[in-house]
Amino acid sequence: MSQFSIYFQLGFHHIVSWGAIDHILFIIALCLKYQFADWKRVLILITAFTIGHAISLIASMFQLISFSNSWIEFLITITILITAFHNVLNKKTSYSKGKITFIYASALVFGLIHGLAFSSDLKMVIGNGDLVWLKLLFANIGIEAAQLLFVFILLLVNLICLRIIKINFREYTLFISSAIFGIALYLSFIRQPF
Repeated sequence: MSQFSIYFQLGFHHIVSWGAIDHILFIIALCLKYQFADWKRVLILITAFTIGHAISLIASMFQLISFSNSWIEFLITITILITAFHNVLNKKTSYSKGKITFIYASALVFGLIHGLAFSSDLKMVIGNGDLVWLKLLFANIGIEAAQLLFVFILLLVNLICLRIIKINFREYTLFISSAIFGIALYLSFIRQPF
């Protein structure tokens, strides 16, 4: 198996697994207010998240930063809470075109936090040997591919709910965001590190 395949799969399975439910909840909350016509903006949004994720992976791999796993897991639930709460508060059915809004900035910043959760697993697999940068790149490509797969599914579900079933988009986003908020609130209580 090639180096690309090994580390691509590692990144891909970091997202596509039951252990990544908090990551998936965050992606859903982050992209919930977008529709298929917004695919370019969603691509930028997910890429911003992946960039933040990659920065913290690199910083952690080279021991520039270090945090306890319990705090990182707790902070991840806080990022989900904030994103879902923002969806509930924001009365617009979709985000403004062409502007760097809260959602884009938070995707980058929250990506930094989410990346730290994966760094300890990745450090054990990659180690300190040759081609660390290349292995990190391959893992991040796998992460991006998995996230884009989930976003495509979400946009497809949005399309079906809005165009075929004719659900009110505001009520739909309120319901899903509130459910995600409730799950994240529960996770934050069971993961509190203090």
